[in-house]
Amino acid sequence: MFYLQIKINDMALQEEFENQGNWLFRYRGTLPLLILCVGLVVYLRSKMEPGGFFLTDPIHELIYNYFCLLVSLFGLGIRVYTVGYTPRNTSGRNVDGQLAETLNTKEIYSIVRHPLYLGNFFMWFGPVLLTGNFWFIFAFCFLYWVYYERIMFAEEQFLRRKFGKIYTDWAEKVPAFIPSFKNFEKSELQFSWKKILKKEKNGFAAIFIVFTLFNILGEVVQKKTGFDYVLIAGCIISVLIYLVLKFLKNKTEVLNEEGR
Repeated sequence: MFYLQIKINDMALQEEFENQGNWLFRYRGTLPLLILCVGLVVYLRSKMEPGGFFLTDPIHELIYNYFCLLVSLFGLGIRVYTVGYTPRNTSGRNVDGQLAETLNTKEIYSIVRHPLYLGNFFMWFGPVLLTGNFWFIFAFCFLYWVYYERIMFAEEQFLRRKFGKIYTDWAEKVPAFIPSFKNFEKSELQFSWKKILKKEKNGFAAIFIVFTLFNILGEVVQKKTGFDYVLIAGCIISVLIYLVLKFLKNKTEVLNEEGR
C-alpha cells in the first residue's frame, strides 16, 4: 500500500510538472522580456553610480560589450544550425501547443535533445552578461533552468507518447542540455537557408536592437555621447533585413521550400 501511494504521488507530480511545462511553453517568450527589463534597470543603475560598473577603462568595456554580443550571436548560430536541418512542423516557434510530425535525431539532435533552448540560453545570456552584475547573472541561470526544465519535461512527455520506443532509444544516448559529440549522425536533409531566413530573422534583429538599446540608454543616463555607431549601424541593417524578409515571406513565394 505504501509503495502504491508513492507511485500515485509520483504520477501526480509528473502530471503537475507536465501541466506547468505546457503552460510555460505557451508563454515562453515572456520570461526573456521580463529578464531584459530587469537587466536593463540593473545595467543603468550601475552606469549612474560612479564606479558602479565593474570595468572602468572605456577600451576594456568596449571589448567586453562585443564579447557579450558574440555570446548572443553564438546562441543564434546554434538556432540557425538546428533549424536549417529540420523538416516542416518541427523545431518551430509555435505557441499553442507541442508540435512534431517527425522526431529529429540527426545533426545537432544527435548531440543534444534541446538545442533550441540551448541556443536561446546563450542569446539571452549575452545581454545578461552585459550588466556585469554577478548576482543578476546567477539569478538568470537559476531561473532559466527552473523555467525551461518544466518545458523540456512537458515536451519529452509529448514525444514519448507519440514516438514510443524510437524516442526512448534516442533519449537514452543523447543528453538533454549539455552536448555530447560521441554519437553524432549526419542528416540526410540539405541545410536550408530559406528556412533560416524565414524563421530566424526575428532573433537576428532582436540581438542588435537589445544591445543598441543598452548602449544608447547607458550613455544617456551618464549624460555622455560615446555611442557605439558600429553597433547602431548593425541595428539599422538588421532591422532593414528583417523588414525585407518579412515582406518576402508574407507577399511572395521566394522563401518557400517544399517540405521545409
